[in-house]
Amino acid sequence: MSKIPFRNPGWAGNVGEYKLTEEQVRGIDFVGVRPLEGGHAAAASTYPFMLEAKDPGAPLFEGPYQTRFEKILTRYPTKQAALLPALNLAQEVRGYISPETMDRVAQLLELSSAYVRGVATFYTMYNKRPVGRHLVQVCTNISCNLCGAQDVLEAFLKHTNTEMGETSLDRAFTVIEAECLAGCGFPTCVQINSRYYENVTVAEVPRIVAHLRGNGDGFVPPDNRDDATHTKFAVAPPSTRTESEE
Repeated sequence: MSKIPFRNPGWAGNVGEYKLTEEQVRGIDFVGVRPLEGGHAAAASTYPFMLEAKDPGAPLFEGPYQTRFEKILTRYPTKQAALLPALNLAQEVRGYISPETMDRVAQLLELSSAYVRGVATFYTMYNKRPVGRHLVQVCTNISCNLCGAQDVLEAFLKHTNTEMGETSLDRAFTVIEAECLAGCGFPTCVQINSRYYENVTVAEVPRIVAHLRGNGDGFVPPDNRDDATHTKFAVAPPSTRTESEE
């Protein structure tokens, strides 16, 4: 039998002899920075909604966010069908989905508060309370667990000086378990806000935490990659470009 390495040496889109940068794999260099107002309506509901910047007191769906909300509504046959994209946008704006936010979304979509609350509380991707600037989700499902995920989780808790689910005193970190992040081929998989980190080991945790403290929510390059890029999930300030230029 051929020898199978314990750890997959690649990362998503970069295995074996391929030399792809993160921009090429994720399409960042093609997509560029997305305007707050949503660009074309077809893409208005596809924005990442777990961002470093979080403002629980921000007004909901005003200015460019109102424009994007209206574009989202045009993509669905009923307002009810637009509930998940509306909740995504609300979390992007405020960082979490409070009961008051649920009530406001219900009002805008002409739904009952109970219905919206039932949907929002069903999905773990919606934060029901404020979290730190960096929401660290460590997968502890079977593939990652067999490859040391519990130790990785404990390392994140140690180096962020937090307990499970609590936010650090400087509001920089919240560390939680994730049931599965669908990165089973690259354990341990960790999601930090909207970005995935694969093949994470205990030894790499201090460097990841230090990088996030110093550089924000950007890509942390592995030590052994010379083609690493430092990109961010950035959203542009309100754009002055016209729709034809998007």
